[in-house]
Amino acid sequence: MKDPKEGRIFNAAAELLDRNVALRGDKVAIFCGDERVTYKDLEKNVNKFTNVLKALGVKPAERVMIVLPDTPAFMYAFLGSIKFGAWPVAVNTMLQENDYEYMLDNSDARVLVTVHDSKAARAKSTQFCYKLLADHGLDSLMESASDEAETYPSQKEDIAFWLYSSGSTGRPKGVPHRHIDMIHSADNYGKKVLGITESDVCYSVSKLFFAYGLGNGLHIPFRHGASVVLLSSPPSPESVMETVAAFKPTIFFGVPTQYNSVLKRVDGEGARAFSSVRVCASAGEALPPEIFNKWKEQTGLEILDGIGSTEALHIFISNTPGDVKPGASGRIVPGYEAKIIDDEGKEVKAGEGGQLIIRGESVTRGYWQKPETNAEKFTDDGWFKTGDMYTEENGYFTYQGRGDDMLKVGGIWVSPVEIENVLIQHQAVNEAAVVGHDVEGLSKAFGYVSLNEGFVDRSGSDELTSEILKFVSDRLPKYKWLRDVYFVEELPKTATGKIQRFRLRK
Repeated sequence: MKDPKEGRIFNAAAELLDRNVALRGDKVAIFCGDERVTYKDLEKNVNKFTNVLKALGVKPAERVMIVLPDTPAFMYAFLGSIKFGAWPVAVNTMLQENDYEYMLDNSDARVLVTVHDSKAARAKSTQFCYKLLADHGLDSLMESASDEAETYPSQKEDIAFWLYSSGSTGRPKGVPHRHIDMIHSADNYGKKVLGITESDVCYSVSKLFFAYGLGNGLHIPFRHGASVVLLSSPPSPESVMETVAAFKPTIFFGVPTQYNSVLKRVDGEGARAFSSVRVCASAGEALPPEIFNKWKEQTGLEILDGIGSTEALHIFISNTPGDVKPGASGRIVPGYEAKIIDDEGKEVKAGEGGQLIIRGESVTRGYWQKPETNAEKFTDDGWFKTGDMYTEENGYFTYQGRGDDMLKVGGIWVSPVEIENVLIQHQAVNEAAVVGHDVEGLSKAFGYVSLNEGFVDRSGSDELTSEILKFVSDRLPKYKWLRDVYFVEELPKTATGKIQRFRLRK
């Protein structure tokens, strides 16, 4: 970290809060159930969390892992850590104990903020780590803390926070982001694509621990003095429609799977609930034109599809109001550059497919302690190789698929190896492979298994299929569940014994 005395102080938490408190301190910043948090309240609670860290003896640049549902407490911990100079690490709430243990150790987290009944709360760490339970103890600590706090004198280029991104091995990789990254994303995508103003109310179905959800629900609205609606429970189509009807957001963020789920349950009254919405945005996976058209027919609203990544923090290619091309990810967002290259790194001709690479201020400078991966994925002049295959014509970028075997289900990357490792634990399964198949224009995970002797005569039976599907669902979070299982005599392999998943995808 640079000497704080060099250059102008730039702390992302202060950038997002100070001006709002001065101009609109009594305005509601957060709606969450019956709770209303004004910008003044938000700053006071952020300061209280900052002072909790100080009282614990936490030092700047130490990590504060946050495993919380979408509640004001997440905001207090995330922004409070940044204001203090610590690095908050926002983590998926749907993981298993061993996942949290890996990330606690990988990040050397000094503090874990979660709730008492979470799997993260039960996770063990190899180093000393405070556990602050938002629903059991943290409240009293914050209540006794001062609501005034100093802002750590960071600079734009200093690390501010982490997210985690899964790679082709399935092991999450730490993705550090700098103080300037959230501001760059909010000023470019938020202002120049969404046209967000202080009069907007944002509601994101995607949660805050995702890069997409973090932008939708935190730095984009707060940068521009808007309000945000938080839904603490997992989103069902019914709860999403109820939330929209109750809080009347003007900007709605989702992923294609969620739009599709709402469409299947929406009626005339449900569609009218979206009358407050002026902009719908989508990311996480390519939006099928069929969903775009059905949504427009039901609600009268176009969906602005786009592509972002954890490494870039938010969306860097997007459709824009008045310039929507169904089936395409859109055009480059101001503040970013994009190219499509072949296997040799040369830019392809218009209309030809290749790997998408991007460059922009909000792109991470590299994964945490992953020098080999960084050398492969990041260039010295700032380009990031996304691993997504694209074509580009007349400025419009169109997604073609992934360059590896990773699955993206419901907007979340899923490693087939992780699911396969569970499948082969079942007594009937000899070998397993997991691939994605298109279901109504969306990618869903399907398992292919060969059976052990003694179970072959049950191949294809509904009973065994149900048993294996339940076996997987009992051991993995819902977004990693299989849609179905197919039984095969033998999995296709290379001469060296590697499973050829691409043959199963066909």
